Amino acid sequence: MKISVITVCYNSVATIRDTIKSVLEQDYSNIEYIIIDGGSKDGTLEIINEYKNKIAKIISEPDKGIYDAMNKGIYVSTGDYVGTLNSDDIFSHSKVLSDVARLLENTEFDAVYGDLILVDRENTSKIVRRFPSKYFKKWKIRFGFMLPHPTFYARRNLFDELGYYKLNYRVSADFELITRFLKRGITTTRISDVMVKMRQGGISSNGFWWRIHQNFEIVRACKENGIYTNIFLILFKIPAKLLSYIK
Repeated sequence: MKISVITVCYNSVATIRDTIKSVLEQDYSNIEYIIIDGGSKDGTLEIINEYKNKIAKIISEPDKGIYDAMNKGIYVSTGDYVGTLNSDDIFSHSKVLSDVARLLENTEFDAVYGDLILVDRENTSKIVRRFPSKYFKKWKIRFGFMLPHPTFYARRNLFDELGYYKLNYRVSADFELITRFLKRGITTTRISDVMVKMRQGGISSNGFWWRIHQNFEIVRACKENGIYTNIFLILFKIPAKLLSYIK
C-alpha cells in the first residue's frame, strides 16, 4: 500500500528540514513524498533540493494559499491513501506511517486519524497543548470540535469523488472537508497514539481576530453540510479547549 505525504510550505527555512527528516526517517518504505512550495525566497528551496533524490515530486510556484497548495499535492499524488504534514509539523516518531498502514491495509476503512500535540516552536519536546482524538464524535462537529487534521489520512479517490479543499475558506477548509467527508458516510478508524507534533504559531491559532474568523467559518462549514449550529453553540467548546492546556 502506497501512502502519499504532502508538505506545503512557503518561506519555511527555519523548520522545513525537520519536517523533511521526520518523513524520510519513517520506517515504512512505500511512501510517496510530495512537497508543494509557494515560491519561497528565503532558502527553503535550497534545503528541499538537498533531499531531492528522496522526494517523489517537488513543485515550486505561486499559489492561492495553503489549501490551494494542498490541492495541488493531492492532484499529483498516486498513493492509495493521502495525508498532509505541513512545514511547521513533524511526525512524533519513526513508526507513524507503519501504524497507518497496519490499520488500513486489507481493511474497508476509508480514513485513519490519531492524536496530535502542540509543541513549543523552538523546543519540540515541550508540550503546550494536547489534542486527544479519542473523545471525538460526529455529533460534536456542531460545537466546533474536529479530529486533528494533520493526522488525517484518507483514500486518494475520495477527493475526486467528494471534492477537494474549498478555496473560499481562509482558515477552516480542513474543518469543512473532513465534515463533508464524514457527512457523506466515510468509515474511519483511530490510532491511539500521538502521530504529529505541531509547532505553535500556525495561521489558525494566531491572534484573537483569526480565531473569531475561524469560528464563523466553522459555522458556515456546518451549515453547508446540513449540520445545524450557530456561533453560540461553537463557543461552548472554549472550556474544553482551556482544559487541553493542562498537562
